[in-house]
Amino acid sequence: MTDATSIAIGDLSALTGVPVRTIRFYCDEGILEPVRSAGGHRRFDAAAAERLRLVRRLRGLGLGLPAITAVLTGDRSLDEAVAAERSALDVELAALAWRRASLRAVEDADPAERAARLDLLAAVQDGPKAHEALLDFWRRRIMVPVPDELVRVHLELTVPAPPADPTPGQVVAYAEMVALTGDRVLVRELRAQGRANAEQVADEPTLLNGMREAVELAMPLVRARREPEPGPALERFMEAHAAGRRERDSPGFRRSLLPAVALEQDPRMRRYWELNGEVAGDAAVPGAVVLWLIDALEGSVALQRA
Repeated sequence: MTDATSIAIGDLSALTGVPVRTIRFYCDEGILEPVRSAGGHRRFDAAAAERLRLVRRLRGLGLGLPAITAVLTGDRSLDEAVAAERSALDVELAALAWRRASLRAVEDADPAERAARLDLLAAVQDGPKAHEALLDFWRRRIMVPVPDELVRVHLELTVPAPPADPTPGQVVAYAEMVALTGDRVLVRELRAQGRANAEQVADEPTLLNGMREAVELAMPLVRARREPEPGPALERFMEAHAAGRRERDSPGFRRSLLPAVALEQDPRMRRYWELNGEVAGDAAVPGAVVLWLIDALEGSVALQRA
């Protein structure tokens, strides 16, 4: 490349609209690679103009220099770089939406309740971290080896993802869920129940799969706000528990199962599922449906005793 065929930095600036000092900065960062003229001045080949235009467009979209450099060197495609930037922006927007809803929730609170709400929301300033706290609570309830896929499905059913654009009410509900799962007494009681059940359950996957089917049967009834009642959903629920424990469903088995699931009826757990429904926008979340089935079991046992 000779001076006759190359472009001076001022001409490159005029061609692209990029200030000379910015071009110098890009040269120092290795984004542009000029040569030096006999007089020591920076000179550029014809491809530098198009390269600089691409840099300018990507900077206009908010991409950082490392991402742009990766595109220019071929380490990452343009599609990959843009997708990564969009994904990062989604995370930022979700965080801002969470903060906005939290601030609105404080504004909306009754003055007498504002201090308590501030304390509640201060513990969940970040949606993803709050989500991880709930996931950890439910992971610790699994007391027996379970296939990873079943664990994944179980967690998806018990822990709602933070809404991308939450309402103030959803943020408050999520914060209260985190507070409930931070109740150490409740955690100890649930783990003790889990250990006791683990000794009785011989086939956890069969139990979980059967419960999933029972939930699917009962879900329309819960959405219709039907009172807990006997029927196919309860029968499938009992079949699952009996098969998981390698026992036979019977009136005696049903009576013996009630203490094993009684903690699920604890007011704190009822509140958790109520809040879960508020976050999900659906009262018939799986945990609430399981609770409905347990209440139906309790009702059927009471009828047997009558």
